Amino acid sequence: MAPPQFLRRRAGALDGSGAALSRGRITAPAPIEWAPVTTPLKTSLSVLVIGTGGREHALALALALDPGVAEVYAAPGNPGMAAVATLHDVDPMNGADVAVLATKLDVDLVVVGPEAPLVAGVADAVTEAGIACFGPSEAAALLEGSKAFSKEVMAAAGVPTAASRACTTAAEVEAALDAFGPPYVIKDDGLAAGKGVVVTADREAALAHAAACERVVVEEFLDGPEVSVFAVCDGSTARALQPAQDFKRIFDGGRGPNTGGMGAYSPLTWAPVDLAETVLRTVVQPTLDEMVRRGTPFVGCLYVGLALTAAGPRVIEFNCRFGDPDTQPVLALLESPLGELLYAAAQGRLGDVPPPSFRDGAAVTVVLASAGYPESSSKGDVIKGADAADAVEGVDVIHAGTALVGDDLVTAGGRVLAVRALGSDVADARVRAYAAADLISFDGLQRRSDIAAEPLGVVEGASLKEN
Repeated sequence: MAPPQFLRRRAGALDGSGAALSRGRITAPAPIEWAPVTTPLKTSLSVLVIGTGGREHALALALALDPGVAEVYAAPGNPGMAAVATLHDVDPMNGADVAVLATKLDVDLVVVGPEAPLVAGVADAVTEAGIACFGPSEAAALLEGSKAFSKEVMAAAGVPTAASRACTTAAEVEAALDAFGPPYVIKDDGLAAGKGVVVTADREAALAHAAACERVVVEEFLDGPEVSVFAVCDGSTARALQPAQDFKRIFDGGRGPNTGGMGAYSPLTWAPVDLAETVLRTVVQPTLDEMVRRGTPFVGCLYVGLALTAAGPRVIEFNCRFGDPDTQPVLALLESPLGELLYAAAQGRLGDVPPPSFRDGAAVTVVLASAGYPESSSKGDVIKGADAADAVEGVDVIHAGTALVGDDLVTAGGRVLAVRALGSDVADARVRAYAAADLISFDGLQRRSDIAAEPLGVVEGASLKEN
């Protein structure tokens, strides 16, 4: 494969104690001794990114373009990441192995991308090895690892969110559905790769999803457009990135089952101009304060999924990492250095670096998925045109589920590629993203045609009320 456009643009620059879960209750995490790994802030960083997907590729790309980052490593990585990072084979779920690799490479910072390693305690192993890690401890990652726990924290912190009930029996689910009414919102309490949520007007479908889960959280439906705000946190303070909006359902018009995300864009010109600051004040800071009170400070990215309701922003969910694909357009617009921001957060020193800044214009990401997604995926289908699309000015082809078989790039997951384009505004970036996506083909390719289409700011999934 020829080096992609983003590599050519930078030629020469690339030489704890978790909560115990049981049916029906949560045992609060025991307080921990917490202190970030602190060494003087550096001007030339080496960074190891843990993960294999589109989020990790986007992070590696942004870090590689940061003049303050001298070396980027990725483990295990993917074929696209190989253009901007040195790949190493490691089990991302094995904290001891990740720590050994980070020590061997003598990196300054480890960035753990996916939620599963964070919930498994990989960040704990890295920090115990004396290496700065951007990503929460096992105990703090429970904010995503358990929907019930996150709701408990929100309640204690006074965070505006949907009314909810944690349920472990069919009778409890029935009562919660009666209490909240349709559309029904049922969430698997644990991790489900972004696909554990069912929002439906069909009561039987709601009951069936609940029956397939050991424990669920049933919530009231929040009526309003959904947005994503990413807060970079150092345990006590936070800095917000530019908000984005993603498109969760597989089909145009917000129809079909939920996915991990089929596209995204930023900025949100229709949203309140002070949205990020409002979220920091009313959601993120109270949550950080509550986590400190519990002895489990949160260091990493707190992803706040919000509905902009008539009553104001209300939290749909917390995630303990950057979103995918909604982080991708945000990072494309980031003007300030990513490396020093993440490094300062990992060291508890966000106050020592300037807040993130963003360039003018817009970015749009369109996801290309394999046949059968989201219920299944197709592997081994030959991908054509990825290099041609990546060579288009202002476009990056971000790998999410790809592999190399001989000289062929092939599908290796549900979401295969994401085509990200910059433009003067959202409409321009959208045209550029779809034009580049048109250059890519593989058997069974699925994509939505309405990512970032006008009218912007509508309620994704509003078709629920038509079901």
